Amino acid sequence: MAAYRADDDYDYLFKMVLIGDSGVGKSNLLSRFTRNEFSLESKSTIGVEFATRSVRVDDKIVKAQIWDTAGQERYRAITSAYYRGAVGALLVFDVTRHVTFENVERWLKELRDHTDSNIVIMLVGNKADLRHLRAVSTEDATAFAEREGTFFMETSALESLNVENAFTEVLTQIYHIASRKVLDVDSRLLFCLIENRIK
Repeated sequence: MAAYRADDDYDYLFKMVLIGDSGVGKSNLLSRFTRNEFSLESKSTIGVEFATRSVRVDDKIVKAQIWDTAGQERYRAITSAYYRGAVGALLVFDVTRHVTFENVERWLKELRDHTDSNIVIMLVGNKADLRHLRAVSTEDATAFAEREGTFFMETSALESLNVENAFTEVLTQIYHIASRKVLDVDSRLLFCLIENRIK
């Protein structure tokens, strides 16, 4: 799947959100995917930031508008506006901090309370490069993802491991849902036209 750079030329625009506790690496995942940058000195996000990137899926250009929110509790008042219109989400935890994995369930509930049931969710275990500090096993995270019907991938924004894959997999799944909906509408329309002609 080739990256595509022209910002004004796209077939689909999808809103994605990044959620999870503070300090799990959401902002670095975003900057790695959209600008191929990583900062060891990254500050906590205040409020909301967003960035865009376009990728090619099948023969279409899909533009992702990715929103990154502060994980701290004091910014929780922004949630409903933040989630509105989102069709994809990366739910991020830090594989070296078990508490961030424990909180995934609460984040998932909040996400599902505020979004459409079709939302594509990727559970992301970030900081996979810190192998010696791992506190959450791949098996536990995989089991959780399977139970909750989400995708799962381990990433490292530092090493650029699976970052591209995590975002593009979500965008590809969203695209397939969106294009199926278009096909459904088209086929219903065609059926109505045929039916009216018969009458």
